Formats: sequence, C-alpha cells, structure tokens
Amino acid sequence: MTAPALAPTSDLRAPTADRGRKGHKPGQKPFGPMAVLSVVILVVLAVLWLLPFLWSLATSFKSETDAAATPQTWIPAGGFTLDAYRGVLEQGNIPVWLFNSLFTSIVITLIVVATSALVAYAFSRLDFRGKKWLYVATIASIIIPPQVLIVPLFYQMLAFDMVDTYWGIILPQAIAPAMVFVLKKFFDQVPIELEDAARVDGAGRIRVFFTILLPLSRPILGAVSIFVFIGAWNNFLWPFIVTNDASLLTLPVGLQTIESAYGIQYAQNMAAAVLAALPLILVFLFFQRQIIKGISTTGFGGQ
Repeated sequence: MTAPALAPTSDLRAPTADRGRKGHKPGQKPFGPMAVLSVVILVVLAVLWLLPFLWSLATSFKSETDAAATPQTWIPAGGFTLDAYRGVLEQGNIPVWLFNSLFTSIVITLIVVATSALVAYAFSRLDFRGKKWLYVATIASIIIPPQVLIVPLFYQMLAFDMVDTYWGIILPQAIAPAMVFVLKKFFDQVPIELEDAARVDGAGRIRVFFTILLPLSRPILGAVSIFVFIGAWNNFLWPFIVTNDASLLTLPVGLQTIESAYGIQYAQNMAAAVLAALPLILVFLFFQRQIIKGISTTGFGGQ
C-alpha cells in the first residue's frame, strides 16, 4: 500500500481576514482615517503650545533694541546675543534664589508625599468613626481657592514668628488634599488579599504599609512627587507675601524683583522666564515615563 498524498501546506492554512495586508499584525487595528485625523490634531495642538515657548526663547537671545522693535521677527537684525542672560545673572542673586527654590520645593514634596500617603492609606483601609465625613471634608477642601486662605495663613505665620523663614514658606504648602484623593484611588485598586496574606504571617499595619503598599506604589508616588515639586517651584504668590528678606526669596519671586527694579526689559524678562522654567523642563525630560505611568495608574488615563 502506498501512503495517501498529503495536500500542500499552503492549502491546509485557514484563510484569515488579515491576509493580504502588508505589515499588518493579527489583532492590530488598521491605521484608519480617524487615527490619521487624531494624529494631525495632536500635532497641531503641540505646535500651538510650542510656538509661545519658542518665541520667548528666541526673544531671550535678542538685544533689548531688537526685542522692542516693530515689526517683530524671529531672527533679529542684530543677531542673537547673550546680553539678556548676562544682565539677569549680574543684577540678581540667582544662585541663592535657586537654592531657596530647590530646598523649599524638595522639603514640601517630601512632607506632602509622606503625609498624603499615610492619610490616603487610612481612608482606604481603616474603619473609624467619622471617616466618611472627614473624607468628604478633605475632598471639599480641594475646591477652596488658595487665595482665600492667604490672609489667615499670613496671620498664623506671624503668630508663630515664621515670617521671613523657610518654614513660613514650606508649612502652608505642605497640605495637598488632591494628592490624598489620588493616592487613595490607587490604594483602593490594590487587592486586599495581599495585606491579608501578610497579616497571616504576623505583619502589622505599619509593616504592611511599608513592605507591601509602598513598593507597589512607586509609580504613583513618583508622579505625585513630580506634581508637588512643580507646584511648589512655580508658586509665586505665597513666597512673595511671606518673605521680605532678599536672601530668602525663591527664584520666581527673585526674578520678579529684577523686573520691578529695572523696568520693562523684554529680552531680560524672557531670559528670566527661561531660567525659571529650565529646571522644570529637565525634571519632565528625565521623569516623563514616571509621570505618564503614574497618571495611567490612577485610572485617569481614559478609564
């Protein structure tokens, strides 16, 4: 007897809907008109956002004559120069202001992350009397404009003799109800079975928090840290009110004093703005993955 002839391999393959599409992977959605339209819209919005920054950057490299000339041009007639940056650095105490901003922003970030994580864990996992109303009050405080609290906070710092001190800048900014809400939302998504298993092994709540919750919370804690740091760095109004000593000024406040003392100088104003934004740009470039991952972890990324 002879074995029956086998059909060619190609004939045994079942036809698929994706066959004939070059470069198309099974299960991958085709790049249709709506996707193209979305990309075009995103590119247009990115360009619209980037143009003001590029204009300020170009203006910071102009002379004051070219910066005030009309009509304005991207490339100045006299060429680009560093005179605006030299003027800002010579007229202001940039290193001291930079240190003040870094120190206060880092301390504020550490305090906010530590306290917000503990409070969020308590709201997420503990049961105690008044928990619901306390959480409602915490969330309701998010909608209170910070400007409403400036006068009572200033009198409070005055009573504690903290005006013109680092603590006077730090403490009023060390409370962030929004971060409590974000962290609680994340803790609610962590399976309770992980904590139950740790308690069976004899771990207490503090040990569970530090050995189970915190390691799992690194992405969101990183994102929260960056958000708090950026907010503290950009805060102008409160440090401006609570400090009078030039050696305690933060960078945004210190750069504003240069503008007030020497009048409106467009090139120097733009140079000061670029210097103030440069650290935040570097922070975003280095930690953009943590920011995006932290946002998606909280469930705000389209869920």
